[in-house]
Amino acid sequence: MLPDGDERELESSEEGGAAGEERRPERHGSTYHSLYGYCRPCGQGAAPGDGSAAETPPGDDFSLSLLDTNLPVEAETELRSFLAKRLTKGALFEGMGNVVSVGLSIPEYKVGCYYCRFQQENILEMATLESDANAPEYVVCFLGGSEKGLELFRLELDKYIQSLKINLDLEQKTLETSVKPHLSSWFENAVCPIQRVVQLFQEKLAFLLHAALSYTPVEVKNADERTEKDISRFLAAASLQGLVQQGTMTSLCIAMTEEQHKSIIIDCTGPQPQLHNAGSNRFCEDWMHAFVNGAEGGNPFLFRQILENFKLKAIQDINNLKRFIRQAEMNHYALFKCYMFLKNCGSGDILLKIVKVEHAEMPEARNVVTVLEEFMRETSVA
Repeated sequence: MLPDGDERELESSEEGGAAGEERRPERHGSTYHSLYGYCRPCGQGAAPGDGSAAETPPGDDFSLSLLDTNLPVEAETELRSFLAKRLTKGALFEGMGNVVSVGLSIPEYKVGCYYCRFQQENILEMATLESDANAPEYVVCFLGGSEKGLELFRLELDKYIQSLKINLDLEQKTLETSVKPHLSSWFENAVCPIQRVVQLFQEKLAFLLHAALSYTPVEVKNADERTEKDISRFLAAASLQGLVQQGTMTSLCIAMTEEQHKSIIIDCTGPQPQLHNAGSNRFCEDWMHAFVNGAEGGNPFLFRQILENFKLKAIQDINNLKRFIRQAEMNHYALFKCYMFLKNCGSGDILLKIVKVEHAEMPEARNVVTVLEEFMRETSVA
């Protein structure tokens, strides 16, 4: 059960499923990868790296050469056929990943498939104008879970491809030492960080959720490199970046950074992280329980869906408060509604800071926020 009745479907489902049918959480099963060299004749398709789709005509005018995979032979052949059809239709944009569901001869049969066409880093600087059309290109596929589950991590996988570009080299030595380990660890590095953070922090996760929503600076000490990256990725994924106005986010970051006593210190010296100067509220504590309860299934896709629902509810609360504030500019009863909403939503401390920043240049709304701050302050003292 998710907090505040915000129950949403957390597992993959096929369209047209029976209403009320009991659904089980998605299992991610095994994970797979394949890397191909992609060649097309000179003059065919768009210039590499221009962001447009390849216009390769039907037929054998391009080739996919297998560089590395952990798929069984039959399944790899099926995957290559699928990719060939996509390439024929011009459905692979350079540097932009896609997620679909594919049926292969593997135990899971139908899995989510992220695929992306890309070029080696700085290849355009190395290539001459005459050889641009024949510059080396690659197609990478990551397979696991379902289409719906993998779609939640598409942006993370796009970033993961960027790091693959830097390491990629057709020389066998580099392929063995850098590229293959990078390919085989895609699931652990791109999908599992949120799950690892939940398992590490448990009930203390509420403090991280609060820090992410309030843009409170966080400093991690005595942690290994992976744990530090995991915490950073969790905070970024849990923040409202891209969902609130950019100016609001920047102003909040500046305001919270200036309040040095609000900075959170996470000490990872022992088996359990110790947090100093951390804050929380009822909203974050309720959602923490949703994460901890979800940990029993061990499904990384479920954690990401809960995180998206968490942010969705926060945005809904912000929008409701803004609406009440507009009404309160002309109606004293609406002002009381604002106060009751802040008092009961469980996240009044954060919401009030966000709307205060957004309404800083609006005198009437700013006056309403000032009154609400006084009400909340008096309530907390009482």
